[in-house]
Amino acid sequence: MAASNEPIKLTPENYYSHETDWQYMSFSLFKDFEQCEARALAKLKEDWKPKSNPTPLLVGNYVHSYFESMKSHGDFIEANKKALMTKPTKTNPQGHLRAEFKIANQLVQCLQEDDMFKYFYGPGDKEVIVTGKIDGYWWKGKIDSLCLDKGYFCDLKTVDDIHKGHWNAEEHRYVPFIQDREYNLQMAIYRELIKQTFNIDCQPFIFAVSKQTPPDKEAIDFSNPDGTDAYQMQEQMDKLKELQSHFWKVMTGEEKPEYCGKCDYCRETKMLNGFVHASEIEV
Repeated sequence: MAASNEPIKLTPENYYSHETDWQYMSFSLFKDFEQCEARALAKLKEDWKPKSNPTPLLVGNYVHSYFESMKSHGDFIEANKKALMTKPTKTNPQGHLRAEFKIANQLVQCLQEDDMFKYFYGPGDKEVIVTGKIDGYWWKGKIDSLCLDKGYFCDLKTVDDIHKGHWNAEEHRYVPFIQDREYNLQMAIYRELIKQTFNIDCQPFIFAVSKQTPPDKEAIDFSNPDGTDAYQMQEQMDKLKELQSHFWKVMTGEEKPEYCGKCDYCRETKMLNGFVHASEIEV
């Protein structure tokens, strides 16, 4: 687990495997540990699986695979046919595309018809694996669209509503989805891993498309002239460096995981061991 050990080489086939998750930290795994260490560890050890609805993730992957390549999209549809299609009936033995994926087709069409999206996203190499060490620990990432010759990369996000506010309990205010989902951190990680893999400093862009009818879309930059976003990205990286050592020690069993007490895993495994005063219930 230690950063000094050379991890196994990543490939498209093993990138998402639990084996490589034990050797490389990723943005999604880091977020899992931030939200609840006990839940993240149980998922990683395959002792527990969440019962969440997989459809939103599949909708995102449906859109991503389309803009990766026609082969990738065809393979995705074939591998997820049961989830994408309704049950066969006598009048329709093949079934039909579920409503969520009809909306996904609208998202695809929305982006397909946008010249700016095609100009920036289209030319890049797709699903590029990047790796590197951050403060001595191995990390991995997968870049949706990477244009090394032009010095930028793009990440494609599907969201419910681009302009919806998300409550931030620490700041006691609503924040945009970029902040709520820590995409500043993700872009900072990817920029660092690209630099280590290819020795090129790339500018990050996000293309967001909403699951509304009709869909909304936005092209998002992270390099304001006043340096605000650059500061936010550095602030996020400082937080990562502060937390990751503990997360790795939880993974190796050197330190015990903390329970958030509120997630699905904590609710499922909770055992009462005393009374809580009525005035002390956390919200």
